[in-house]
Amino acid sequence: MRITVLTLFPEMYESFLSTSIIGRALKRELVTVDFVQIRDFALDKFKHVDDSPFGGGMGQVMKCQPVLDALHSVKTENSYSIMMSPLGKTLTQKKSRELAKKDHLILLCGHYEGLDARINDHCDELLSIGDYVLTGGEIASMVVMDSVIRLLEGSISEGSTDDESFENGLLEYPQYTQPRDYNGQEVPAVLLSGNHAKIKEWRIAESLLMTQQLRPDLYEKHILSDEEKKVLKKLQQGKIDL
Repeated sequence: MRITVLTLFPEMYESFLSTSIIGRALKRELVTVDFVQIRDFALDKFKHVDDSPFGGGMGQVMKCQPVLDALHSVKTENSYSIMMSPLGKTLTQKKSRELAKKDHLILLCGHYEGLDARINDHCDELLSIGDYVLTGGEIASMVVMDSVIRLLEGSISEGSTDDESFENGLLEYPQYTQPRDYNGQEVPAVLLSGNHAKIKEWRIAESLLMTQQLRPDLYEKHILSDEEKKVLKKLQQGKIDL
């Protein structure tokens, strides 16, 4: 996979690209990341990429010409271009899996007060990471990159992402490690039992209950599998120890 980031601040990515899973994926050549400095496409001698908004208002707006020239300089038939924008749909694990199948992702990062609205039509998709305001699209693009790169084959151990939160529409069950007893807080006995059927049942039950309590919005949308229905029935009958 290739990821191209269009930005005014490529230096923001240095540490991000050199650490943990992302750094290893780059070293293994599972993904390449390159940057396009939008300011390089400005036509005036001062390299202005923004101007005041028509109709008045606070702040500066990034101009069409340098942004679109930057975009078209790297866009090919195999490219999929994304503008980081609060106007877009919110990033989900499902969307990350879709994006991980692309050959070439282009991530466009706005700054200042935003981007000229005419730029929207030149992108394949607008994408948001949540309902809040950031200084620019760079941090949002890092979230997208992280969520996508870790899904590439070879980035992490096979099967490691299968049971994670949101993979099946639910939150992940609680995880524990040593020590068994920490200041009186003990690991649930079922996890020490060696009974894999009971452990699986417990994990499904905890996943369902945690999602219901902490993310009722997710739970309401979730379609229960036959296995989950059986676990819920056992829970209601008091046959599962939590």
